[in-house]
Amino acid sequence: MADYKKTIDFIKLIYGNKEFTPLAVPVFAGKEKEYLNECIDSTFVSSVGKFVDRFEEDMAKYTGAKRAVVCVSGTNALHMSLLLAGVKKDDEVLTQALTFIATCNALSYISAHPVFLDVDRTTMGLSSNAMKEWLQKNAVIRKNTRIAELPESQDFAYCEDELACYNKNTGRRIKACVPMHTFGHPVHVEEIADLCKEWHIELVEDAAESIGSTYKGKHTGTFGKIGAISFNGNKTITTGGGGMMLFNNEELGAYAKHITTQAKVPHRWEFCHDHIGFNYRMPNINAALGCAQLENLDKCIASKRKVAAEYIEYFKNVDGIDFFVEPENAFSNYWLSAVVLKDKESQLDFLQQTNDNGVMTRPIWELMNRLSMFKNCENDGLQNTIWFADRVVNIPSSVRSEDL
Repeated sequence: MADYKKTIDFIKLIYGNKEFTPLAVPVFAGKEKEYLNECIDSTFVSSVGKFVDRFEEDMAKYTGAKRAVVCVSGTNALHMSLLLAGVKKDDEVLTQALTFIATCNALSYISAHPVFLDVDRTTMGLSSNAMKEWLQKNAVIRKNTRIAELPESQDFAYCEDELACYNKNTGRRIKACVPMHTFGHPVHVEEIADLCKEWHIELVEDAAESIGSTYKGKHTGTFGKIGAISFNGNKTITTGGGGMMLFNNEELGAYAKHITTQAKVPHRWEFCHDHIGFNYRMPNINAALGCAQLENLDKCIASKRKVAAEYIEYFKNVDGIDFFVEPENAFSNYWLSAVVLKDKESQLDFLQQTNDNGVMTRPIWELMNRLSMFKNCENDGLQNTIWFADRVVNIPSSVRSEDL
């Protein structure tokens, strides 16, 4: 059994030798109280108010998206993104088993089926090579039979190509691909986007963890049809709870805004609705918090990257533990710092010693294909995925207030 006391002491030193060092906590060092008070004084604390519009506009500008639309959670944002991408009941969605359950919950709301493909060793996210190999073996492009099912009155939710990708084994349509940028590290998303275009598959990015991360200089969440972001309390910036969709198409973004606000037709007093809508509106009070947090986002990322740099330097001299670094061509927000142990036994030993001594650490999520709801879903063997699951541990990654 290895002794991890020196590592435990180093982690505590990074965060001020505290008796307990949490994994990731929010930091409020800007105008949060000012904006919240302004929101309360205005009485606009629900889904209408200036901070909602401002947060969407500021986020679109920050990410380079044509339009940003807030939601009440990152899971809602991903659910709506899949609907807007045209995913329907019994469609298949290519994704990764190494992800938080929200990814699969969102597509399950539509009664779609995940197909789990392996991740890259360099990104911990969906592998473009694994995706290419699986598609070549298992998929075929043919005439889209779903077009005949469309209603006469089409809208963006029903836009379809004449050709579609189908799974030769199940006969089901493969409508979308959802890569997740694990712990803020961008996948090789440009390569995945090219594959999606070649195979007539919609790309929907799960960018829940990667606000501020870029691939080849472009913000994650802006490579596909739609990208979904989370602002949960443990994320790099938070609105308490909340999410956002990023669009490269302004009209699609406007439509998303409409149907996520109960599809209400604007009128001074009448209540008329022209679609089945969703109550996915972010309250103004949460958006106020988000506006203040966004003003410090670059400083927050700089702090996380500074912590990561200190970890990188330290773990160079630690046998049996490797610190996971950002991939090539990527700029990572290092949402959660991760170390890779040599085997499962070492992982469990490290988890026990750190948590027993006041340092909060966590393993990677239980793989989706190991959960009862998804155990029968198709997968490609998941060699790298299983390798990571047996070795990865997240270590404290909070933004340090003194860095802001």
